[in-house]
Amino acid sequence: MEAPQNNGSNFTSNYTNKFVQPPWRVALWSVAYSVVLAVAVFGNIIVIWIILAHKRMRTVTNYFLLNLAFSDASMAAFNTLINFIYATHGEWYFGEAYCKFHNFFPVTSVFASIYSMTAIAVDRYMAIIHPLKPRLSAKVTTGIIVCIWSLAVVLAFPLCYFSTTKTLPRRTICYVDWPRMADDPIMYHIIVTALVYVLPLVVMGITYTIVGVTLWGGEIPGDTSDNYHGQLRAKRKVVKMMIIVVVTFALCWLPYHVYFIVIGFNKRLMKWKYIQQVYLSVLWLAMSSTMYNPIIYCCLNSRFRAGFKRVFRWCPFIKVSTYDELELRSTRLHPTRQSSMYTLTRMDTTMVVVYDPAEGNGSAGGRKHSLSSRKRSYVTARHSEVNDSGAKIQNGVAPKAEVEEFS
Repeated sequence: MEAPQNNGSNFTSNYTNKFVQPPWRVALWSVAYSVVLAVAVFGNIIVIWIILAHKRMRTVTNYFLLNLAFSDASMAAFNTLINFIYATHGEWYFGEAYCKFHNFFPVTSVFASIYSMTAIAVDRYMAIIHPLKPRLSAKVTTGIIVCIWSLAVVLAFPLCYFSTTKTLPRRTICYVDWPRMADDPIMYHIIVTALVYVLPLVVMGITYTIVGVTLWGGEIPGDTSDNYHGQLRAKRKVVKMMIIVVVTFALCWLPYHVYFIVIGFNKRLMKWKYIQQVYLSVLWLAMSSTMYNPIIYCCLNSRFRAGFKRVFRWCPFIKVSTYDELELRSTRLHPTRQSSMYTLTRMDTTMVVVYDPAEGNGSAGGRKHSLSSRKRSYVTARHSEVNDSGAKIQNGVAPKAEVEEFS
């Protein structure tokens, strides 16, 4: 997140770059970083478009995914390539103003990303463990996102304030000029690691463990309806996808945080001849965290997959089916309207095969009982639909109502 010079790739007292690489190695690193940049920017822009352009996707969880996509795309666009150029050339070409932004924005972006994931984890916890409590409104969700970015700016402000450039006889460097250069860098990075990595991961670990035990540990006694199992599968898909997103983020950023803490406590490692390759490796892995989420969404969520198919429908091997079109075209299902037609149809079909021997065969009493049974069954179905606020419908759900529960 910080410029490599103030982390040990080069000493600010050196006038030349000690870590000059052969052209073939620079070319390989260039390809690797360019792939991250392209996939992260375009992939997350598509995710943003899918959520904003389709009313069906405008849910609490997806608004946090929108914030996550924006922060990832921004960091990839503004920092990935600049970090690579500075790390390989050892010279800052972009001026003092961008030096401040370059050190400030990655911490802000990572904070926004991981706390968006934390908000999703808490929201999933409340939706699954406490389903009767009110869900977050659009206004509250927006307020949470604003608070996340505000706290991120406060945390990263010291990097902006103390960042500066220095012109040496043969090159210009960008670094954070801490008041106490011996102690401040390592202390700040420990604080950042605790707040931007350890704490949110602990919170998400606890919430997803409880949610996982609830969803995979057993079923609600007495509820064996097909719709219940469909809703359970839908919730499992959402939680599974988010767990993969969190684990991917944690694995990508772990080496980066370890690198800076180790370098902070053992500055002699900065003289090691392979330290630049280690830094470029951990930096690439950290920056690559911005490109995996769109791939995960596309693979594990049918609605996002339908959106990606629509974007790439010009490719000869991408075919958009009618099913894919319907995934994003319609608004969210309203149980009291759309599903009631399906429920009535299924009830009529079901009652044809229901037979009570006690009423006799073909008698007027049997016909009367059959009609009254149908009427009572339909009223029961309507009652269960109206009282369930659309989250679970007891009898008869349109097939796609249960696929992904992203509310």
